[in-house]
Amino acid sequence: MDPSDFADVLTSVREFVREQVVPREDEIEETDEVPAELREACKAMGLYGFAIPEEHGGIGLSMAEEVELAMELGWTTPSLRSLFGTNNGIAGQVLLTGGSPEQQAEWLPRLASGEVVASFALTEPDAGSDPSSLTTKAVRDGDSWVISGAKRWITNAPFADVLMVFARTDPDAAPARGISTFLVPTSSPGVSFSEHDAKMGQRGSWTCEVYLDDVRVPAENLVGGEEGLHRGYVTALKCLAHGRLHIAALCMGMAARLVHETVEFATQREQGGHAIATYQLVQGLVADSVTDWHAGRALVREAAKAYDDGSDKVTGPSTAKYFCSEAVGRIADRAVQVHGGSGYMRGVPVERIYRDVRLFRIYEGTSQIQQVIIARGALGKAARS
Repeated sequence: MDPSDFADVLTSVREFVREQVVPREDEIEETDEVPAELREACKAMGLYGFAIPEEHGGIGLSMAEEVELAMELGWTTPSLRSLFGTNNGIAGQVLLTGGSPEQQAEWLPRLASGEVVASFALTEPDAGSDPSSLTTKAVRDGDSWVISGAKRWITNAPFADVLMVFARTDPDAAPARGISTFLVPTSSPGVSFSEHDAKMGQRGSWTCEVYLDDVRVPAENLVGGEEGLHRGYVTALKCLAHGRLHIAALCMGMAARLVHETVEFATQREQGGHAIATYQLVQGLVADSVTDWHAGRALVREAAKAYDDGSDKVTGPSTAKYFCSEAVGRIADRAVQVHGGSGYMRGVPVERIYRDVRLFRIYEGTSQIQQVIIARGALGKAARS
């Protein structure tokens, strides 16, 4: 995208987030739902397709551009970004990385417009950090596949139109080699959902369990066609790497908001006849948070460049996700500390953000999984012997 055009996109998103969404954060927190008018505004702005190529109706941002957008979105509740995160991220990326031309032509324009919401159905009750252990199965039956199993904590599933379902298609293959991905419309007989989950934070972003009871889909719903058979695990890893870099940038957007809230409070709150900003112990907390924020932001931008030029699509995203998700947790903790008792009260932004950011160290691969990926990238075969 032309730099001036992209600058206009960032300005529009920044104004929308700060002028229309931030004033409604308490409403979203209370109702556990993003208002319909904000959803429609996101569609009109093209946010449901920012990572989808222009030829498929999206904006087609590079990774370097996407992380800048994610940092703007991070200024407010992450439930806003979650509305369209799966269309651009882990679900949409399934089609972009593994879909056939016909599947891309059918689905990507509808994802980009927001007409259709897609979910990424990988995690299971007993298959989280190790997706190769999933037990959902798909059995070929003539011109169809019959899918049975259950998925857990699937973002946007309660209002999704289509699921990217990962299922075992070869029970005799090695765990990571016998998995395929299927396009499963949620209107298919046998698809059902639990009530949406009650979570610690990120209210307004809905997740739930998905049940697949002998769900029959046409053979052409195998992602990638016959060439995609048993390639689901590889597809999942590619999608997760993209998502990790996006989440890292989102964390740094939230870090910016936390630093802002901390500085505002420290300069206005008085104790002992002085603003608490004059006390060096408070200054130390602020300095540590600003340092974490700057370091994480620089790491995200460097990793995004390497992702775009193809030099690093594995370790870079993991280092960014690991550092930034941990850093924003530290920044949130300091923000609450600077706020004192006020920071522990509902209705104060840093209290909500403190709960919201805790999830980033868990999903898209826990911090411990990122450590393993980073270490294996550095140590090579020695890490596996």
